[in-house]
Amino acid sequence: MSIFAIGDLHLSLSSDKPMDVYGGQWVGHVKKIEESWRRSVKSEDVVILAGDISWALKPGDAAADLDWIARLPGKKVLVRGNHDLWWTSVSRLNALHTDMYFLQNTYYKAGDYAICGSRGWLCPGDKEFTAHDEKIYRRELLRLGFSLEAAAGAGEKNLIGVLHYPPCNEGLEGSGFTELFEEYGVRLVVYGHLHGAEAHKKALGGFFRGVEYRLVACDHVNCRPVKLIENHGGPEPETAAVEGAEEE
Repeated sequence: MSIFAIGDLHLSLSSDKPMDVYGGQWVGHVKKIEESWRRSVKSEDVVILAGDISWALKPGDAAADLDWIARLPGKKVLVRGNHDLWWTSVSRLNALHTDMYFLQNTYYKAGDYAICGSRGWLCPGDKEFTAHDEKIYRRELLRLGFSLEAAAGAGEKNLIGVLHYPPCNEGLEGSGFTELFEEYGVRLVVYGHLHGAEAHKKALGGFFRGVEYRLVACDHVNCRPVKLIENHGGPEPETAAVEGAEEE
């Protein structure tokens, strides 16, 4: 079993919102994703989807996009992005497909690894950060904490973190998110949200206070799922959950 990650699929199979208008890697990006995914991912593998999955506004409108993902090889672990307005009760979402797990206040056990995460949000110090953002930021910290504590409480040692938003502000300063990852001994964190060459250059990458961070936004990784863990032995992936507030 191997573990992969990719973010920001921005699918719109049942709506008129093509990404081709943005040029570059976005031209024909759905076909690129499918071809590279099928070349590299096997049925026993796990793929982390780091938010902004579908442009749909309502659950029914997202069905075609989620069905498309379900037909691809591997087990998929999904976190919410800022554009995933269709995201509803995770219990309902987790009943849709047996090979798709929507992560919220929970962790996903993949062999000897535990995948923990949340949507994240803008961090203090960003030029656009407001009092309203502070409330959402604090809520997302709680949700990430629920996820990490669930894994740690179950004795999990090999933690992989996932956010949609970057884990820090534009100045690459530490945040509540980076502190939580450090506190729980997370080895590796993946995230998306940032698009375009200039944003990619300024993204947090490599090791920061002992934790490795990787940007896996679709256009940054050439529309290819990035292999994080290769040929890891272990039992079939399982899921684990804790109770907590669902996304509003």
